[in-house]
Amino acid sequence: MSETTRQSDLDFAADLFKAADKMRGALEPSEYKHVALGLIFLKYISEAFQAMYDQLSEDEYADPEEPEEYLAENVFWVPETARWSYIQKNARSENIGKIIDDAMEAIEAVPTNESLKGVLPKNYARPTLDKTMLGELVDLFSNIKLHDSADRARDLLGRVYEYFISGFASAEGKRGGEFFTPRSVVRTLVEMLEPYEGRVYDPCCGSGGMFIQSEKFIEEHGGNPLNLSVYGQEINHTTWRLAKMNLAVHGIDADIAWNSAGSFHKNSHPNLKADYILANPPFNISDWGGDRLTEDVRWQYGTPPKGNANFAWIQHIVHHLAPRGHAGVVLANGSMSSQTSGEGEIRKQLIEQDRVDCMVAMPGQLFYSTQIPVCLWILSRDKSANGLRNRSGEVLFIDARNLGHMVDRVRREFSGEDIEKIAGTYRRWRAMPETLAEKGWEAYVDEPGFCKSEGLETIRKFDYVLTPGRYVGAAEDEGDGVPFEEKFASLTEILNEQFFDSRTKETAIKATLGQVSLDD
Repeated sequence: MSETTRQSDLDFAADLFKAADKMRGALEPSEYKHVALGLIFLKYISEAFQAMYDQLSEDEYADPEEPEEYLAENVFWVPETARWSYIQKNARSENIGKIIDDAMEAIEAVPTNESLKGVLPKNYARPTLDKTMLGELVDLFSNIKLHDSADRARDLLGRVYEYFISGFASAEGKRGGEFFTPRSVVRTLVEMLEPYEGRVYDPCCGSGGMFIQSEKFIEEHGGNPLNLSVYGQEINHTTWRLAKMNLAVHGIDADIAWNSAGSFHKNSHPNLKADYILANPPFNISDWGGDRLTEDVRWQYGTPPKGNANFAWIQHIVHHLAPRGHAGVVLANGSMSSQTSGEGEIRKQLIEQDRVDCMVAMPGQLFYSTQIPVCLWILSRDKSANGLRNRSGEVLFIDARNLGHMVDRVRREFSGEDIEKIAGTYRRWRAMPETLAEKGWEAYVDEPGFCKSEGLETIRKFDYVLTPGRYVGAAEDEGDGVPFEEKFASLTEILNEQFFDSRTKETAIKATLGQVSLDD
């Protein structure tokens, strides 16, 4: 897809979100998001079904009324009264809420739609939901069909769904961070890890953003998304339902599990060894039940403190890495330097056993849920594998705190250039010489103030603290080529002009005030 088309889709999604948000009225964003996202999902599976139905109708050997035909193509069977054409026809009915609930029930009841069982929202008929608003929302989403192919329409619906999740996360603020990781962060991790094929895992997957961006990465680099197997787990049932619908809208077949105990206490993928793990666990969780897991097999580098789950997450993730696997984890900055409750010792063991490949200090204000800056831990089981340079005994430090731009008063985003600066630096650092030559990349060099490759000896001297600012040093002042004497004289002249201007204004103000006094 061209950049122009992608931007056009993004603009369309933004306009659609603004229009839908205007209809929200007094409904809280946390409640309204399920109304809107459920309808987008219904629209999506109906579009996909209809495209498949039309295709099968033209095949004399196929039966468009046979649900099994759709299962083979990863398309959900949609009963007649659940199809969007039927929903749209009844948009102005006073029973539209019940019609939508019945549609959701009918879709889940289809035997071949087993993966949607218990996933779809079914409370559109509740008395507190304005039925006029609901009908207008149906009409609004009915406009998502202005494209030349069914594939393009479904691709756009995927982008719309993704944009709406982002928009609702922003509207909900702190609560939004529970189900959404900002695209800047996800994209940076994906571009660093390059998950072309294999098993991808997220033990706290939220609404599934890590998986969506992984698939997009593959498509943008000419790969086949079918070469990626997706596994995840989510403790919040409502968020799990969002993830299931999000992945379905994007056509991703995934094994996403839910239970109320979570990945620590009821691991749904106990035997999984993943090639790539991408995760944004909740920061600094204190009530994670660590006292019930003191002898757990996952704690190979030390028992994590009962009052903070950061190093429990890291060890859970390392435990699930395949022998040549890589992981990218978002954590609070304290994880890089904390020495309390044994955390310093666990970090030391991770470093000494060569599991830490790269540390990235991120700027603040990237998240909806918190203004604190975070860091990325890039972990590796084997630093000499996968056709990459042997980086044993080395760690790359990247200080990206000065990157990004403010998109509003409280939130920062990375541009594509910012993401490439971080990910490109990491890729060049770990690349073999022949790869650099083949791709036309410049060889990695340390950049004062931004990146530094360090050995274990230096890290030991810093007592195993992994804060990039300690290693990268200060940025070089490139200067502007103007001699100091000339610059000083010029600045002095400007300052004197400003002093004179200030005195002139002061005299004028005093004269005015004096005139006011005389008039009185």
